[in-house]
Amino acid sequence: MPRCRWCFVHIVNNDYSHWEFYAIGGSADPTIISQGNHFRFSNYRYTKEVSKRDYASKSEWMKWQWRSEGDLFTNGALFTELGPKLQHTRSPKRGNNMIKFKSGSFAGRLTRTSGALRCHPERYC
Repeated sequence: MPRCRWCFVHIVNNDYSHWEFYAIGGSADPTIISQGNHFRFSNYRYTKEVSKRDYASKSEWMKWQWRSEGDLFTNGALFTELGPKLQHTRSPKRGNNMIKFKSGSFAGRLTRTSGALRCHPERYC
């Protein structure tokens, strides 16, 4: 699960389920853009919230920018958005760092064969 500090993070087309503390976390003024992800709440009542803001007072983290766009939330999962709405224009922070995303309903299909590589000594991965 991503944990972000002092940076810009673009989280795209992932399938999250059964997180224990948070699915996306941050501290120290991060900018987090979540697009096209699927967040499935796992029935543990303290983890409904996808995002976790750490080591900052509410007055500080209310100035951060955390946005969700095209994400799919099932079984009661929720994402607390912060800061200004996304402007789809070029900016010094975003530049060419944003990639196109598919709707969160595609996340399961896009990630079904993902995982660790099965590498062997003396062979290419």
